[in-house]
Amino acid sequence: MTVPTAYGHDLRTPRAIVDAALSDAAPRPFWLDDPSRPEPRPTLRGDRETDLVVIGGGYCGLWTALIAKERDPQRRVILLEGQRIAWSASGRNGGFVEPSLTHGPENGELHFADEIPEITKLETENFEALAATLTRYGIDAEWEETGILTVATEPHQISWLEEAAADDSGHGHAEYLTGAALATKASSPLFRAGVFAASGAAYVHPAKLAWGLAAAAEGLGVEIHEHTPASGLTTTADGVVVSTPHGEVRAARVALATNVFPSLLPSRRLFTVPVYDYVLMTEPLTAEQLESIGWTGRHGITDSSREFHYYRKTADDRILFGGYDAVYHRGGRVRRSQDQRPETFRRLADHFLLTFPQLTGIRFTHTWGGAIDMSTQLVAFHGVAKGGKVAYSAGYTGLGVAATRFGAETMLDLLVGADTPRTRLKMARRLPVPIPPEPFAYPLIQTMRHAVAASDANGGKDGPLLKLAGLFGVGFDS
Repeated sequence: MTVPTAYGHDLRTPRAIVDAALSDAAPRPFWLDDPSRPEPRPTLRGDRETDLVVIGGGYCGLWTALIAKERDPQRRVILLEGQRIAWSASGRNGGFVEPSLTHGPENGELHFADEIPEITKLETENFEALAATLTRYGIDAEWEETGILTVATEPHQISWLEEAAADDSGHGHAEYLTGAALATKASSPLFRAGVFAASGAAYVHPAKLAWGLAAAAEGLGVEIHEHTPASGLTTTADGVVVSTPHGEVRAARVALATNVFPSLLPSRRLFTVPVYDYVLMTEPLTAEQLESIGWTGRHGITDSSREFHYYRKTADDRILFGGYDAVYHRGGRVRRSQDQRPETFRRLADHFLLTFPQLTGIRFTHTWGGAIDMSTQLVAFHGVAKGGKVAYSAGYTGLGVAATRFGAETMLDLLVGADTPRTRLKMARRLPVPIPPEPFAYPLIQTMRHAVAASDANGGKDGPLLKLAGLFGVGFDS
């Protein structure tokens, strides 16, 4: 049988089938379309004084507030969120929980080669602490540690998976699969080989994780205000004043966890850009439908391209299917209008049906997108400013579900001037390569996107532009 070329930008599934599959989809995140979503918390009104202000109500801010109170129960902590808890990336992501702090071994070697043993130790501790927190506070985030299948959809990717399995030899975590053995994990005409890792990955309901962290933080005494955007920082002799529309908050220290949104520190604004990722969610699938594609386990799946897809099951056996397009919108702003992109949804639906033609005729119930805070090193950076009174953590590049907990710990260490294994890492001591401002950013990023796509189409080989970028410490392997 001739195995088709995997994916591309042109539709290969009949347009009528693609449009029918998308015709009833709700234009909102599945995770937030949940009756268990908490009621809005009050807006901050009037002036306040506290020990620590956390700005941002996503994972990074929630972890910071929670851990701050765990470390010092007497510390007064106020968290300010401009919209709703988890309304942005923390309620829109795929719910993949990876221990990695480096976005994969190749990217780790590029940026932190001499720190890999220490980073490996720290990321394992962080992953275990995250799981323990859910148990300690009884957070029902639908946590599952069910492994991950990485597949080759192009010939050149087969050797990559063989090498990955060989590198894991003796650890027992990775199993190389082809043919009938691969089909027991998932059956697709596009899958040429696969590596199944039974450990090292977990899955959550992203919004329930955020809502649970917020409730746990409040249980410890954290004061959370939604619909309270912070508009500015002013340093004083003994602290920082945070401005909001209806009052000021005076604090000894501030932790910035705004990630994809423009930093309140203007000097840090050129180190991230908002890159949009888009996702489809299917209707619940029957046992017979899942058996038809061989995907009867609870593991997630990803492919090996640089423009990669990720897919997983929900608690009610829907399939979330996202990735491939990573879109930087001209101007570099986060806008609600950019959460929907019909051409990308059609492309993803086409790719889904190419992957699993057995499911032709299914419907997608939700389509959505969201902005990722991309940095040139593809992983987060952390630091302090304003004489050590303000800490920041940003640039997670789609790897934030677990890594934000590590960023929170690092910010709290930095705010007290502690010398810890976290603060000694390069990611806490130096900034990544900056990204030029507009109008230069858009053409540059589009050029790099085309170079990445060309690499996938050319057997994974880097062209001159990607090689040059690597010399400047900008990588695209994950």
